Amino acid sequence: MTSRSRTNGDSGTRRPEAEEFVQLLSPQGELKVHPEHTVEVEPGELRGLYEDMTLARAVDAEGVLLQRQGELGLWPSLLGQEAAQIGSGRALAGDDHVFPSYRDHGVALCRGMDPADLFALFRGVNHGGWDPAEHNFHLYTLVIGSQTLHATGYAMGLAKDATESAAIVYFGDGATSQGDVSEAFNFAALCDAPVVFFCQNNQWAISEPTEKQTRVPLYQRARGFGFPGVRVDGNDVLACLAVTRWALERARKGQGPTLIEAFTYRMGAHTTSDDPTRYRDAAEVDAWRAKDPIARLKALLTSRGWADETYFAEVDDQCRQAARAVRERVRAMSVPHPSVMFRHTYAEGHALVDEELAQFTAYKAAFADSEGC
Repeated sequence: MTSRSRTNGDSGTRRPEAEEFVQLLSPQGELKVHPEHTVEVEPGELRGLYEDMTLARAVDAEGVLLQRQGELGLWPSLLGQEAAQIGSGRALAGDDHVFPSYRDHGVALCRGMDPADLFALFRGVNHGGWDPAEHNFHLYTLVIGSQTLHATGYAMGLAKDATESAAIVYFGDGATSQGDVSEAFNFAALCDAPVVFFCQNNQWAISEPTEKQTRVPLYQRARGFGFPGVRVDGNDVLACLAVTRWALERARKGQGPTLIEAFTYRMGAHTTSDDPTRYRDAAEVDAWRAKDPIARLKALLTSRGWADETYFAEVDDQCRQAARAVRERVRAMSVPHPSVMFRHTYAEGHALVDEELAQFTAYKAAFADSEGC
């Protein structure tokens, strides 16, 4: 595979934009053979992956629209990263544990999460919460990279309990510049923790390109800590599915961690508060648009006769209806009383929190009295 190069910072050297990676479905929708990683999926499963990615994109687009209309405070879009999230999400077993970052909406849908819970967080009507145990999907983490340590520690506990489950943690290329990630790699390697590190390298840490963060491909960092690293075409849902299944199986067998670098692209803004036109050119975006993950799977389904335009139209309509339903639920969300925040500090209550609640209640009452005068 050949690819163009970029200038690497001020050094004057150049490095390839992408080295060889695992790819099972080309941008043109053609199946490919890889010597080490394979996946066997029936047409029905392929259609399911297509439906998952289409739904994730529709729900995500609704998030952007709702924020633009003042219904959400912020929204981090997953546009362009559907294959990385759906492929890896569908590789998980029910008793595996997911530690997400903050734009992993597709993984959340794979785990059966109610999308309204995600929107409630960005609407500011809850305190960042859902029950992680309900779907083994832990809380969104906005502190960059810290979830890698959470996942590693949890995985070490899984190993101590001799379970047959694994943990997977999602983070971006920017997070790899945080010390937390290196610490997590080291602990996971030393303890043979059953954890998969899934890095979605979408090329930009907000406005900072990857070549200004690292001199070597990100997946090669795993080698320095003593465990395997694999780069996968992050816009290829089949490759993401196959490699994640392989890595999770390694973890469950006690063979330790794996780093997967899903080489993909963030088609939209970092969040709705960002303007990507200020730091990247349109030609780069157009080049990646030609690698669209949904379009390539659609091309495969069409060429093999496994789906037709009627099917695709029905999927689009169902996803639009699902997105509209989410919109209606989000706009109907009520604002909780501020005192609710005190309920989620300790599981069984605490004297200091009770005292703070009493002070807060008195403070609020003082304003109510003045308004009544």
